[in-house]
Amino acid sequence: MKRIFSTVFIFVVLFGIAFNLEAQNMGIYDFKVKTIDGQDKALADYKGKTLLIVNVASKCGFTPQYKSLQALYEKYHEKGFEVLGFPANNFMGQEPGSNADIKEFCSLKFHVTFPMFEKISVKGKDMDPLYQHLTKEAGFNGDISWNFNKFLVDSSGKVIARYGSSTDPLSETIQKDIELLLP
Repeated sequence: MKRIFSTVFIFVVLFGIAFNLEAQNMGIYDFKVKTIDGQDKALADYKGKTLLIVNVASKCGFTPQYKSLQALYEKYHEKGFEVLGFPANNFMGQEPGSNADIKEFCSLKFHVTFPMFEKISVKGKDMDPLYQHLTKEAGFNGDISWNFNKFLVDSSGKVIARYGSSTDPLSETIQKDIELLLP
């Protein structure tokens, strides 16, 4: 009995270590998300592309950045660039609508054609696993400070840069960083 217990204990410890190492080695491509229409989407589908991941909101002082995000998307999309928009209602209720409301708002007001995903939480106890990775494990630690925080990801899935809300997507800094990553 002692031998069985020892074997089981060793297995559990080794499994726990392996699981912990795997969790630490997770990258952007290991996550699955839902589109704004409720469809499952593997971020692995974006392998080989440069990504700008942004938490967005419809009733924020930074909401006009949707226009800049769309312009950035149009400028670099054909070269292997994607903007991924993740609506979140974590800051003063600035994204109160349903996914359908958000999709309609983005389409009608800003003519958004870049991929949008379902509303998630980007901070707190119910933080989405993708944002847990971005803010705690990807090398750019720190909570999301407000709507329109941006993460630049290279074509191998590595987070390269993080930009605050006040950095416009069409800023010289972001465009230079994107251009360095494109083939």
